Amino acid sequence: RIEWSKAFCRDVAAAAGVRMARGRDFAALEPALDFARELAAGRGSRGVVIKADGLMAGKGVKVCDDFAAAETALRTLFAAVEGDPAGPAVVIEERLFGAEASLIALCDDHGALALPPARDHKRLLDDDKGPNTGGMGAYSPVPDLPESLCATLIDVVHLPILAELARRGAPFRGALYAGLMLTPEGPVLIECNARFGDPEAQALLPRLAVPLGPLLYGAAQGDLAAAAAELGLHGRMLPTTGDAAVAVVLAAANYPETPRKGDAISGLEDAARTGATVFHAGTVSDAEGNYRTNGGRVLAVVGLGATVSSARAAAEKAAECVSWSGMQRRHDIAAALPPAAHARAGASPDPVSEKAWTGGGVS
Repeated sequence: RIEWSKAFCRDVAAAAGVRMARGRDFAALEPALDFARELAAGRGSRGVVIKADGLMAGKGVKVCDDFAAAETALRTLFAAVEGDPAGPAVVIEERLFGAEASLIALCDDHGALALPPARDHKRLLDDDKGPNTGGMGAYSPVPDLPESLCATLIDVVHLPILAELARRGAPFRGALYAGLMLTPEGPVLIECNARFGDPEAQALLPRLAVPLGPLLYGAAQGDLAAAAAELGLHGRMLPTTGDAAVAVVLAAANYPETPRKGDAISGLEDAARTGATVFHAGTVSDAEGNYRTNGGRVLAVVGLGATVSSARAAAEKAAECVSWSGMQRRHDIAAALPPAAHARAGASPDPVSEKAWTGGGVS
């Protein structure tokens, strides 16, 4: 529920003292229109975000520059709701500006261990154009989210949410994904997912320097701390190899609307020979043993390197080997990076004021 109901997530975060964008949830159209009008007309308004409360396969969020666009989105959304909704149908929030980042933690009711941060690219096309998707690529580390500050985020985002869920009699075990907006005033929680992110996980798991299986088992058994101690781990963060990783998603023709299936895939062996890892997602093997497309996001090609830039070069080289009719991909995953990104992955750049992170920026 922390994932599929955005209204529930906001309620839990508010009770836990975790900062989210100003917003409210609504079950009826007219009050929703009034609030959207208020947000759009407010001094310094930067727009309105309309979110369907339930799962919408990555298509339930509309970012609106003005009230006219918000009104259209709201009327379309409520027209799709049959009868009176049993709960909130929509969440309306002020629009935030900044860079997004994901911080995923393994949890066992009360404790949490964070994977390194990652950033994904939601839009279908280069330069963040085109429709929203489930994610067209990701990279880790995130230069403007120093891993040295991620432990602080676990303390002020994940752990308070875990405590509030436990207080409600709904203890959480698993991967708690915090989607964050890094604003000039500090990080703001956008959403929670109850799983590893895709394609973030493809860029994160190759970076881990410890086996994940014992930690997953420990979390499932409610004793993550013991599993971590057995591996000699201390603190809030899982150790990494020091490599950076970049994942480039290769998508089917017509994705994300009506992805075409059955196209023959070529170049997989060539991609593997570059040293990159090719994760299969939407593929199927035909009678001759050849792979064909069988989903929207078909493959994720992952390159590793000492820096994000070198990992990107490795991923791009491998992705260029793969093709099929109508294949779609972005060519700018991890391309627009601040200068700190060219340092080694183990470095700890701090381009933001730590006060914005550890002070009132989140709690």
